[in-house]
Amino acid sequence: MSEKYDVLVVGGGNAALCAAISAREAGARVMVLERSPENERGGNTRHTRNIRCTHAAADQFFSGPYSEQEHLQDLIGVTGGPANLDLAKLAVRESSQLPAWMSGHGVHWQQPLAGTLHLGRTNRWFLGGGKAMLNTYYREAARMEIDVRYNARVEELIIENSRFDAVRLAHANGGAGEIVRAGAVVVAAGGYEANIEWLKRHWGDAADNFIIRGSAYNDGQLLAALMKCGAKSMGDPKGFHAIAVDARAPKFDGGIVTRLDVVPFGIVVNRDARRFYDEGQDIWPKRYAIWGTLIAGQPGQIAYGIVDAKAIDRFLPPMFKPYKADTLEALAPQLGLDSRTFVETVTEYNRAAAANTEIHMERLDGVGTQGLTPPKSNWALPIDRAPFYGLPLRPGITFTYMGVAVDECARVLDQSGRPFQNVHAAGEIMSGNILTKGYLGGFGLTIGSVFGRIAGREAASNARA
Repeated sequence: MSEKYDVLVVGGGNAALCAAISAREAGARVMVLERSPENERGGNTRHTRNIRCTHAAADQFFSGPYSEQEHLQDLIGVTGGPANLDLAKLAVRESSQLPAWMSGHGVHWQQPLAGTLHLGRTNRWFLGGGKAMLNTYYREAARMEIDVRYNARVEELIIENSRFDAVRLAHANGGAGEIVRAGAVVVAAGGYEANIEWLKRHWGDAADNFIIRGSAYNDGQLLAALMKCGAKSMGDPKGFHAIAVDARAPKFDGGIVTRLDVVPFGIVVNRDARRFYDEGQDIWPKRYAIWGTLIAGQPGQIAYGIVDAKAIDRFLPPMFKPYKADTLEALAPQLGLDSRTFVETVTEYNRAAAANTEIHMERLDGVGTQGLTPPKSNWALPIDRAPFYGLPLRPGITFTYMGVAVDECARVLDQSGRPFQNVHAAGEIMSGNILTKGYLGGFGLTIGSVFGRIAGREAASNARA
């Protein structure tokens, strides 16, 4: 290709499009290189629904205020503390600008979906979900004359003396790939969650039992390319955003519909028919993303959510029908569990929750078990009304936390901590700067949007330097 662009954006999801649009707003000539075909564009963004934003007051789509201080404390509470507190504060602060910017580029909003827990005040929901938002951004990119290429797999970043020069695209027939040059690059190509062999380096054979919720194209090739060029890694290589999904879900790209919100409404047992963690530890948006890792640590990476007739209609219905029986003894073999142990576990739980008759899911209600280990700290109703239901759970990996270190300008840092002159990163590939463990619902989109916008602006500036 003879043309030289000011900014290349590698990736095609939310962070990439925010970067491309922001670079174009700053006057740059921009090309987006999306690895997938057009009908699969957008990576994991296709499966998103909402974004977490700081805001001062209620409006049509937020039910109340959400201050910077509360937002940051929520993030610290679920992660144990960001790897880079300054970048976390930056994300929280700049998130207040996102609704207006997104609306300005065509995104529309809706009320929170029925059945979701505790998100109406903190998160803003885009109309039509992530795919509709992506389509809006791609239309905006076309209007702004941003070039987009699909099926464009970058196999090499050409960086010399800490300065980006070009990318080499893979050739369909294995020959010498095309060179595309630019004044700066933004890498927003996701993590390595779809690379099972890479996961197995840290999780061993357990990774064979993981379900990958998002794109099969997120195999970490660009992360590896950056590290090969001397980028400093950031984040736990074993860490990921992982939730409980239906064990019957497809291996890749099942998305949001495979998520199961059964956990706080009942109990969870492993394949030995034993409970292993507090199902009511905290409100669901602050704890749902620990359950993938918890299940990953159980024998066979399998668990089962158990509820009764009182609870089955209180959460979003599962994609696959739950197993159902009129007695606990009859339910156990359907799940492959030892009946005697299973009944003993449920009976022990029921005894510890026997005094509880009413729960309040909208808050931490303190309706917990008595004398049970592990406890269920909130929302603990006996499981005693037939029919009884079981849902098989596996770890559903959303994205990995290890990525590249960046500074406040979204510039990638080298091994000594110095920034590359014109190499930027945004989204999941740099999320490890903030996310260490756990997850705060909607915050992945916050990171991608905030640092995508920063990366685009800074790349446009560096391209002209």
